[in-house]
Amino acid sequence: MRINRYLASAGIASRRKSEEYITSGRVMVNGKVETNLAFDVADNDEVKVDGNIVSLNDFYYIMLHKPKGYITTMKDEKGRKTVMDLIPEEYAGVKPIGRLDYETEGLLILSNDGDLAQKLTSPINEIEKTYMVKVEGKLQESQLAVMRAGVVIDGVRLKKCKIKRLSEDDKFTKLEVKITEGKNRQIRKMFDAVGVNVVFLKRTAIQDLKLGSLDRGKIRELRPAEIMYLQQLI
Repeated sequence: MRINRYLASAGIASRRKSEEYITSGRVMVNGKVETNLAFDVADNDEVKVDGNIVSLNDFYYIMLHKPKGYITTMKDEKGRKTVMDLIPEEYAGVKPIGRLDYETEGLLILSNDGDLAQKLTSPINEIEKTYMVKVEGKLQESQLAVMRAGVVIDGVRLKKCKIKRLSEDDKFTKLEVKITEGKNRQIRKMFDAVGVNVVFLKRTAIQDLKLGSLDRGKIRELRPAEIMYLQQLI
């Protein structure tokens, strides 16, 4: 197996990042630094990264319904709850793919498959994420048109997005929003830009992979067909 693929398969990093590890001299094979990206790892080779032995692990692919009040990180210096607190020990090595902010709930994928993580998070792949958004008051069509065309946030114009009004009354409006970017607090900032306050935000799908009826704080392993679907997206 090609050495960069080996490292990615072991959950060390994506293939591209693994190549950086290799060329910078951080990888050793059988006691010698290996910088050749074309090197093939044999079954009995000992591979180390930064002095730590690397071995191929089974891949895990997990769906989590992230609740509000958890941050999407491996650990937090301030002692706040993280999504990893919801993951059983038998799935050691998985990492969140992408992020949901502290106040946002919904679909989060975790895996130790570095290649898949790279595919789903790379902005050039424009993976579509679907959100259910509840905001205060009623929205004018002009406000929706501004967001659909791409609002300017921090001096950068966002890509076009899809927004569909689901329901509304005198107090709240519910909408479905589909975006292909993943900037920090993007949905909230989009609505802020047109003077609208978001009171509830939930990611319901990544491409055609849907959260469904999974309860808040619960996980399930992805089904083989779902894993294959994600791997074949790009």
